[in-house]
Amino acid sequence: MFDFNAARKRSELFSSIRRFFTGKDFLEVSTPTLSPYLIPEPTIKVFSTEFCNEFTGNLQLYMIPSPEIFMKKLLAAGSGSIFQISQCFRNAEQLGSIHNPEFTMLEYYLVNADEKDSIELTIEMIEKTRLEGCPGWIEEKPLVITMAEAMKKYAGVDMDKAENIDYLRKEAERLSLTPGPDEPWDDTFNRIFLTYTEPSLPKDREVYLTEYPERIRCLAAKDGTKPVRRRWEMYINGIEIANCYAEETDKNEMASYFEEEEDKLTRERMGSKDAIPPADPSFPDLDIPKSSGTAMGLDRLLAAELGLKTIEPLLLFPLSDMLTDGKSRI
Repeated sequence: MFDFNAARKRSELFSSIRRFFTGKDFLEVSTPTLSPYLIPEPTIKVFSTEFCNEFTGNLQLYMIPSPEIFMKKLLAAGSGSIFQISQCFRNAEQLGSIHNPEFTMLEYYLVNADEKDSIELTIEMIEKTRLEGCPGWIEEKPLVITMAEAMKKYAGVDMDKAENIDYLRKEAERLSLTPGPDEPWDDTFNRIFLTYTEPSLPKDREVYLTEYPERIRCLAAKDGTKPVRRRWEMYINGIEIANCYAEETDKNEMASYFEEEEDKLTRERMGSKDAIPPADPSFPDLDIPKSSGTAMGLDRLLAAELGLKTIEPLLLFPLSDMLTDGKSRI
């Protein structure tokens, strides 16, 4: 059966979020769901389709995994601080619990700010838009903890030494993980993090995990004083809800990232049936201002505020239902 009470709670939360951001002079924007190019991300598989036109010819299009590519174009054009609530799509995702191939994302960019400013903004946003009856985690002071602190506390790994691949492999073996002799540094790190550190993060409050290793490539700016990137991920009840970057603005760094990740994407999917979306050739030349961008899964936030461990009851038409019996919830 359809849960219209959950639908009302969703509407209430989204309306409150819109009021919060417009009250802080953010511009609400709406960007395309289909694009002929994307930011290269080998860890994300996308849906593809084809635009058919008898005059211009056919064109392969891709459903966006996030609105980042277009929102950064708006930033570069002088939009100022912006936000958007949109539908996003990721292929090959696990069904049920906290995953659905189509999901609702809140993405917001704060100009003339960094990732620390975005922590403050996010904490304030969650507090001021909270639903009535939100569980006890909302009352607890959020925890801000660095990756180095978390890896040491929950896995016993010294991140100062972990730059050395031999040390990291020995630590993985100590933790009963067996890295292959040619396993890349980031794969070994992620296995330790996902097996020991992430599951051990406190579940009674918001947790902001900061300062991710510099070796994990992304479009977050480097710290400059230590081998970390200026980014964070936020967890509630042990579930990742949001991630944030102090945005990379150096064109050479962006070009290097695009070249490396596009090459990796092509090599990994060559010979497979998975879509290989072309990278946007103009993106590395954007004049992105100093800013901090945050992407938040609103289905997951809504579940956390309603005290649910799964997002399925919050979706009127979850794909898992449609694949199971092809019937609606009526």
